[in-house]
Amino acid sequence: MPEWWIDRGIGETRAALVEDGRIIEARILREGAIPAGTIVEARLKRSGRNAIAVADDQEYLLPKGAPGVTEGAPLNIEVTREALGGSEPWKRPLARITEEAVRQAPALQGREAGSRDLDQVGWMDLLDEARSGIIRFPGGELRVSLTPAMTLIDVDGQLPPPELAVAGARAAAEALRRHGVGGSIGIDLPTVEGKSARHAAAATVDEVLPPPFERTAVNGFGFLQIVRPRTHASLFELAADRAPFEARALLRLAGGEAGSIRLAAHPAVIAALEANPGWIERLSRQVGGTVTLRSDSSISMSAGYAEHD
Repeated sequence: MPEWWIDRGIGETRAALVEDGRIIEARILREGAIPAGTIVEARLKRSGRNAIAVADDQEYLLPKGAPGVTEGAPLNIEVTREALGGSEPWKRPLARITEEAVRQAPALQGREAGSRDLDQVGWMDLLDEARSGIIRFPGGELRVSLTPAMTLIDVDGQLPPPELAVAGARAAAEALRRHGVGGSIGIDLPTVEGKSARHAAAATVDEVLPPPFERTAVNGFGFLQIVRPRTHASLFELAADRAPFEARALLRLAGGEAGSIRLAAHPAVIAALEANPGWIERLSRQVGGTVTLRSDSSISMSAGYAEHD
């Protein structure tokens, strides 16, 4: 049976649904990002169809408006999509008006795990997929691209087109689940002759991807569109916000050290760490020593490391 493993780290909580020793679904919950399901007190800033409410200096878009509430009045709202950040920092989190009382989002339930536990089931490989957008499968590979309109997945490989269409559809559906991709998604499969191969590829998506979702048929050019609920940023979107993503990954890596350490990293990563001094204080307590920072432009964004004097 699949089981959620929860690793509560500095700057983020990592969650992986593990089945047969591999990750089939994952989440990264960033500190400070209010998750979907949270109900907060707010004040209506703008009325109308796309109303705006403000809570703790954060603006929330209310797509269904706030009928019966005047501008400036208090109201409770339920967060339906967390702030995405990354390549779309301008997009406000989404919420809806509610009569329910203020509450935290339901906590993730599962087995408490450590970083090493997640590494054993492929967490680092998962991060590499999110960074590069390249996911290999037997006979081919996926290339994942983020656009303002949708997440696009291009399928390419060496298999005969009908086989590649089915194998690529399976790999794409697995990747959507593994990386928590929601919203509008386009999958560009190889063009195949006849409807049977196109139907087989679409049926593979239905078999692999858990509901709820909607999809089109695979058209004659091999394109398939999927729409899934989007309550949080995917791992691809988090990785696009590169410096904070790598800063949190470095904290995770450094947490396994003991004693005073120095974090050496790309200047943008160091800047992200300096912007969050509380992270460094917590890491210092975790390793039992002083933590200092060293900026080095020759280090790639994902290659930061901890060093001892």
